[in-house]
Amino acid sequence: MRTRLFSALLLSAGLVASAGTALASGDNPPSFVVELEGGGFWQSRNDVQIPNDQTGTRFSLVDVAGNGPWPATRLYVTWNINPRHSLRALAAPLSITETGVPASDIRFAGSEFTGGVPVEATYQFNSWRLGYRYRFHAGDRWAWWVGFTAKVRDAKIELRQGATPARKTDVGFVPLLHIEGQYRLSDNWRVVLDVDALAGGPGRAEDASLKIYRDIGERWSVAAGYRTVEGGADVDEVYNFAWLHHAVLSVSLGF
Repeated sequence: MRTRLFSALLLSAGLVASAGTALASGDNPPSFVVELEGGGFWQSRNDVQIPNDQTGTRFSLVDVAGNGPWPATRLYVTWNINPRHSLRALAAPLSITETGVPASDIRFAGSEFTGGVPVEATYQFNSWRLGYRYRFHAGDRWAWWVGFTAKVRDAKIELRQGATPARKTDVGFVPLLHIEGQYRLSDNWRVVLDVDALAGGPGRAEDASLKIYRDIGERWSVAAGYRTVEGGADVDEVYNFAWLHHAVLSVSLGF
């Protein structure tokens, strides 16, 4: 797993090193921007109970699968309709499979898993999004966007012990509020805060990044930073709250 993480980091670093000229911004952004992000992620929390009643055991996937790191990539495609209005699509697959030894018995999704015996755990949380945003402020240093994002989550938690498998899958729609702030440090350097989030009801979701970008010429930019993804749901069928931390590198092309 760490070999795949190292390969992903090398790929991202190679993209960064090979980026040759930079991304225009301001009042004349490129019509399309493609950004490839890669790096590693860790989990500091991943609590599960399925079903969310007395027939299910609440346990930590961190205890079973570990903290990480694991490789992760995502791809953004932005269409700047004009300087103020844009659409953005995101593909963010994420999946891990690890083997660990639970300290006690686990009742999960109708099956029982014995403590002290190795269990293979899979956690999948793929995210597919399409969003609209509006630039409501553009100053000498600051620019701000606000909008909304339609997210489709493709989630799965699976445990396997010998010939005993159990899984819970969930494909659903989540509406998110989007906000982005950009502070230009100089002609070629800028800091970008990017947030998709929802809070309230039986669950919440936050996906936020803070990255520093270096524009190189008129078409390319490279970036490095931190991303946090946190949230979950507390409903009759599922209790699951996770907190993931990403160290990321990205390269962007505008055309």
